[in-house]
Amino acid sequence: MVMDANLHGMEYNMNEQASDEPIFEAMGDAKEFFDLLQAADTPLYDGCDDGDTVLKWVSHFLNAKTLYNISVANWDYMLKCTRRWMKPEDRDRIPKDFYSAKKMMRRFSLSYKKYDVSVNNCFLYYGEYENKNYIACPICGEPRYKQGHVQQNQHIPRKSLWYLPITPRLKRLYMCRKTAEHMIWHLNCGGVSEKIMHPASAEAWKHFDRTYPDFASDPRNVRLGLCTDGLTPFGHTSAPYSCWLVFVTVYKLPPAMCMKPKSIFLSLIIQGPQSLGKNIDVMLRPLIDELKELWYNGVKTYDSFRHEHFILRAALMWTITDFLGYGMVSGWSTHGRLSCPYC
Repeated sequence: MVMDANLHGMEYNMNEQASDEPIFEAMGDAKEFFDLLQAADTPLYDGCDDGDTVLKWVSHFLNAKTLYNISVANWDYMLKCTRRWMKPEDRDRIPKDFYSAKKMMRRFSLSYKKYDVSVNNCFLYYGEYENKNYIACPICGEPRYKQGHVQQNQHIPRKSLWYLPITPRLKRLYMCRKTAEHMIWHLNCGGVSEKIMHPASAEAWKHFDRTYPDFASDPRNVRLGLCTDGLTPFGHTSAPYSCWLVFVTVYKLPPAMCMKPKSIFLSLIIQGPQSLGKNIDVMLRPLIDELKELWYNGVKTYDSFRHEHFILRAALMWTITDFLGYGMVSGWSTHGRLSCPYC
């Protein structure tokens, strides 16, 4: 997990507690993560260029499968040909098939969860309702599954939501020494300029620190922003289709990094075809529950910069939408006589 950043010559005077000693005290999922990275340092073959590791090769190969819509059978065949052309002593370094490659990448714990949704966007089969015994929406009565459609002995839901948890990705930011160092950048550089170049210089950030001093006492706690908007993935067709995405942005990083794609986490993919309207709060429930857990209890995380474990907490400070999205997320009516939230 390497993030390239152009910091425009900024200098960082970090805490004296940081050291350059090897990392031995990491435990739990952090230890598994570092063990995987150490295993990934294995070169692809003897004599290859520096940086050409097994992990890099597998990730690029899996990315090619997604970009060019390669079937599993074709992917396995290309992998078989690649292994055949390698030296016998190097063949066992790369996976044998697609399943083995996915199993290797699964150890990074960057998975997703899929939830069924009522076709009218009024109910999410989440928590106790995730059980397959609930076959109809308790609000509108619409069936949960497509009638007469069964695939591999599994009922096919009429509508789904994909949720990508943000907690593992926030923990990864501190497991990488480079990004862990930048996560406390705002301590020394947040108020350098009179101009607001970063939210750390704004009054809202400082007011939040005064209101919640227990949260502000640990500079490693994370400030987040939420952004959502709809899109038409199939272009302007005769049958309109609206898909909604929800992103979470990490505002603890320097200005040159916090708006990079690597610092913006895709959290929700909400299936269409209709716009969500006021029912977007139904779809946000998994994310809200995770944010509440991060706010009240936090999660144990390993800081690779200071070489210690700590309780990571997070707070959602801003939402970013267009004016129509503002009405959906906040619940304020953005049409008619009282559409303006200020006047």
